[in-house]
Formats: sequence, C-alpha cells, structure tokens
Amino acid sequence: METIESSQQQVEEYTLGRRVLCRQAQIKTLMSLFGQRYHMTPGSLFVYGHTGTGKSLVIQSLLLYLKLPHIVMNCVECSSPRFLFEHIFNNMPKGNGVSNTNSANTDDEYTDCEDMTSFIRQLVKAVTDNGLRNETLYIVLDKAERLRDTNVHLLPALLRLQELSELNVCTILISEIVWEKFRSGTGLCEPYCLHFPDYTRQELNEIMCLDAPASCDKELYALYVNIVLSVFHMVCRDLRELRHIAKLNYPYFIEPIQKGDADASQARKLWRNIEPHLKKALNSVYLREVSSLQWELMQQAEFDQSESDISKSAASRSHMELPYYSKFLLIAAYLASYNPMKYDRRFFAKNSGRISKRTKLIKKNVRTSNHLLGPKLFPIDRLMAIFYSIVEGNVMPSAQIFIQISSLVSLHLLCQVGGEDKIAAPKYKCMVTLDFIRSVARTVQFDIMKYLYDFL
Repeated sequence: METIESSQQQVEEYTLGRRVLCRQAQIKTLMSLFGQRYHMTPGSLFVYGHTGTGKSLVIQSLLLYLKLPHIVMNCVECSSPRFLFEHIFNNMPKGNGVSNTNSANTDDEYTDCEDMTSFIRQLVKAVTDNGLRNETLYIVLDKAERLRDTNVHLLPALLRLQELSELNVCTILISEIVWEKFRSGTGLCEPYCLHFPDYTRQELNEIMCLDAPASCDKELYALYVNIVLSVFHMVCRDLRELRHIAKLNYPYFIEPIQKGDADASQARKLWRNIEPHLKKALNSVYLREVSSLQWELMQQAEFDQSESDISKSAASRSHMELPYYSKFLLIAAYLASYNPMKYDRRFFAKNSGRISKRTKLIKKNVRTSNHLLGPKLFPIDRLMAIFYSIVEGNVMPSAQIFIQISSLVSLHLLCQVGGEDKIAAPKYKCMVTLDFIRSVARTVQFDIMKYLYDFL
C-alpha cells in the first residue's frame, strides 16, 4: 500500500512540476507535508520569498490539482478580523473535495462572526456540516504581513487553529518577509517555514520562453529573452516585471525581420535595433509611470525622429541606468551630504533671496571645503524634503519612492547608518563622486552646480 501511494505521489509531483516550472523541490516538500486528504498535516505553514517567486502559484496549483478543500484570501482585503472570519465561513468548500472559493453564499445564508471565540465555535460547526470532519481544511492567507497590523491576538490564534478547534486544519501564511519580522509578544506557535528562493537566470530564461507567440520561432524568441535578461537581470529579478518588459519590447526586436532588413541569424543587427528601447525601459523599471499603450505611443513618437536625434538621446541616457525618480533621490542625497543644513531654505524654498556679498566673502575666506571633508550624515526627512523640492511635477509620497531608497543603498550609492531599532531613525550619506552625480543630473536636465554650496 505504501509503495502504491509513493509511486502515485511521484507521478503527481512530476505532472505538477511540468505545469509549474523550476519549483520541483518546493512542490516535493509540500506534497510530503500535505499527504493524502485524510492525513493529519502541520497546524501552520509559513511560505516566504521575494515577490514573483511563485509562492502563491505553487500553493494554489497544488491545492487545485490535488482537489484539497481550501479557502484562499488576500490579506490586503482584510480590513478587520471580522472580515477575515466571515470570508472563511462564506467560502467554505464542500466535502466532495472540490473547492468553491470563487462562489459566495447567497445573502440569506450569509454568516456573521465578530470575535475569535465565535469563530472557533462556528468553524467546528461549519466543518461538520460540510462533511470535512475527516479531511484537512487548508486556509491560505496571502500577503500575510498585513496581519501584523491587526489585532495582536489574531495571528497567534490562526497559527494555533488546529489546537484550538481540535480539527484537522492547516493555516498557510504566504509572505514576502521572513518569519522573524512576525515575532511580537508571546503566544506565537512556530510554523513550518518553507523558503522560495529567487529564480536563477537560467530558470527565468526557461519560464519566459513559454510566452513566445505562436507565430514566432522558439529559438528566435529564446535569443530575444537572453538579450532582455542580459540588460535587466542585474537590476530586476521580478519575473512578472521581466515578462511585462519582454512583451512590451518584442515588436521592436522583430521589426527588422518583418521589414526584411535582417534575418534571425543576424543577432548583432537585431541587438542594435532593440538596444535603445531596452535602455529607455531601464528608466521606468517597477514604476509604471504610464500605461503600456502610452509607453508604446511615446516610444513610437521618439523613434520617428531623425537618426542624429536618436544618437543624441541615446548618448544622454548612457551615463547611468537608474529609474527616473531614483536619479532625483540620488541627487537629493548628494545635496544633503555636501550642503550645510542651514542653507537648505535658501537653495530650495521660494522667495528665499540671494546670498549676500558678505556671506560670499566669509565663505571665500574659509579654507575648508565640504567636498574635501567628505559626505555628512543626513536624516531621511531632509532627503525627502529636498527631493520634493527638485523633482518635476507633483509627486505623491508612496511606498515605491521609499523602496527606491533601499535599492540605492543595496547598490552602494547610499550608505545607511543606524536605524536598526524602531526608535532611532536611519541616517544616510551619499557615496558617489561629483563627476558621477553630474553625469546623472545631466540625464534629467538638472543643473546640480547651482545648488552646491562649495561652487557658489
């Protein structure tokens, strides 16, 4: 009997592994944890990894393929514990093994639940009524890091759901952060942790080749994917972002072949045609400043210009391959590192007046220079104030802006000092040279020399 079940599990792993590529190790681990429908499972499972690593895809594909009773919820929609409880009850699957997570009950059958005590009591009744008493019920909570901001008793109770209800229930948390970030207070039951690592370049190539159009030769599209990864792999590992970029720029790659100017074997000519488009796309990685249609229209308008204009615009962008707002953040960091704080108002506030001759004379007699002393630390509040003063347009504060600060730190363009605990705010300093920041500023048409104290 065990041999039959083992061989059946191997067949299921192979079949599912062909549907979900490059995640065979994780699928095998999950298959061993889930077992059969009537087997006991771990009470809680924590799945973590960066965005775009296949966490939600593998979990949901595995549950659907094995026809295991499950409920899936994205915690972004969880505005309160009550909303979470009621979502679980009103999407309860039936005992025949077919999940009905997409079909809600009618208004007459809607179940109300306000607190954890009622939730446990009603969960036992709902599992019994739906014929799931002898089967494992999987509750999948995607974006689980959002639960840290809700009731402090919610997360410990969900992790101990099997213990509190005495049912065969498995709570699966899917998150982009590590488990250590969830620990707060006491009462947390340690789940089984499963890590989804980033895809390697070879794995990204294999997955992205599946998006090849039906009319395109597979080898030609594999060549195109390899070109895209050669440009973007160092700055972007998100599979969804890479697939979006590849789909958006593919018409420019295939254009010389369609016009008869080149064939599939002339890789160098195809590269010269697609290179300026990919370099321009580097300026908006992760940002989505415009829609895909608007991006294509902008691309078409720009490349309808003469060849001389194209060469000039390509040369102006070849100095630094950073997103648009990251360049302004880096410029703001450089100004905060080398300008005295008391002169920020004079440089960046409106109607601040000009520097008097007496001030220039005093500065001229001072021997030390801020650039000779090196970069100084500055708080993030000062960085953001300068950034919003120099960037063009009305930019709203968002998580994407702060993510780009972390990216600049990881690229060693900024250096973070302190801020490891929750009390002390982090401070930064800019690590680039004057020539480097001037080349970055030229790509966004910003005259940085007018804003540096040492060059007044």
